Amino acid sequence: MGKRHLEDAIKQIDHPIDVTYRCYELDPSAGRDIKENIYESLAKKYGMSIEQAKANTQNMVQMAKNAGLDYQMDTLILTNTFDAHRLTMYAKSQGLMKEMTERILRAHFSESKHIGDHQTLADLAVEVGLNREAVEKLLASDEMTAEVRADEQAAQQYRITGVPFFLINKKYALSGAQPVEVFVQALNKVIAEDEIVVLNTEDGLNCDENGCEIPKK
Repeated sequence: MGKRHLEDAIKQIDHPIDVTYRCYELDPSAGRDIKENIYESLAKKYGMSIEQAKANTQNMVQMAKNAGLDYQMDTLILTNTFDAHRLTMYAKSQGLMKEMTERILRAHFSESKHIGDHQTLADLAVEVGLNREAVEKLLASDEMTAEVRADEQAAQQYRITGVPFFLINKKYALSGAQPVEVFVQALNKVIAEDEIVVLNTEDGLNCDENGCEIPKK
């Protein structure tokens, strides 16, 4: 949801903006095959009833719907996401990280796919243009583990404790799925600060590859 809000904000800004996705596991200790559903997991984690967990989740579902996203929480499959992160890092090396990230998120939240399952991940990878054999080989190894861990260590250094989290120019941070207008304001602020302010007049000596232009008097 935060990703979609950011994308919508970027569309409103007439300035090139480069977005890089980083790896972050909410629960590194999670198993690959989890029998609990999302409501049972939330109830246990936050000490609430199943009914309260459903009510809180429905608020998020409605917010996602307002952003044009279809969250199917009743059938969402909980799993360990480490291999999915390794796949996105491999996709990054092939210039397809944005596409892979979007496909995995949609598979997880909207299509109720098991994104901890290697076959499922391989199928998704092929959809965005990656080679199946290369992806299956990756998932069967520990390749890209160091890259994922490096991102997670960087998150610790920035004291990031949850997602979504947005770091702009390594200076400004936004946490949570902020409204589109908040992203617009933050990006415009950073862009304004990065603009070069010319302090001199046009009377100075100006040189380029063709030589120097003598100021006119």
